[in-house]
Amino acid sequence: MGATSGIGRCAMDEAVQRGHPVRAFGRSADRLDPSDLVEPFVGDATSADDVARALIGVRAVIYALGIRERLAMLWQEETLFSETTSVLIQEMRKADVSRLVAVTGFGAGRSKSAMSWVEKTGHRAVLGKPYADKDRQEALIEASDLAWTIVRPVILTKGAKSTTYRVLREPDEWRNGLISRSSVAHYLVDAIERDLDVRSDVVLAR
Repeated sequence: MGATSGIGRCAMDEAVQRGHPVRAFGRSADRLDPSDLVEPFVGDATSADDVARALIGVRAVIYALGIRERLAMLWQEETLFSETTSVLIQEMRKADVSRLVAVTGFGAGRSKSAMSWVEKTGHRAVLGKPYADKDRQEALIEASDLAWTIVRPVILTKGAKSTTYRVLREPDEWRNGLISRSSVAHYLVDAIERDLDVRSDVVLAR
């Protein structure tokens, strides 16, 4: 979900490179080039009908939806993450699909406690509304009976993929930093292939 840009697009490319078939869900998925391994699926993540159809025959879900950065983020309430995650969890249960790997971000959920006072202040000022919704999203995932993994990348870059990034599993290890989107995508596909960190939350950093 969110396969047309950012981490979602990188995850799609990573999965295809490893030979996995991908159903690429997104509002603008029709802009993707279909191939033997990529099935573009145009859909609205807030629509239970669209999500239900997208889940047919699926083994696992990578959730990598994002929002367009805009000035109004400073004051407008955000609900996309919690709303779409609520729909997804409901439809995954109905479809008997249990594996969910969901990208949120460093500063969401309990990783907020790993931020310094300066980081928290700046983060709250700029990203307070979206991250309040990511908090709600993470709570929904953690309360579900799915085989979930919550993935919180630190500050994202357009750099090359690395396979030597750090998967920080213990809260006392969590810290800010940099990581490329393609490195995050490598972990997302690894998490599904190898059943990594099931019912756990991790932070990814370079």
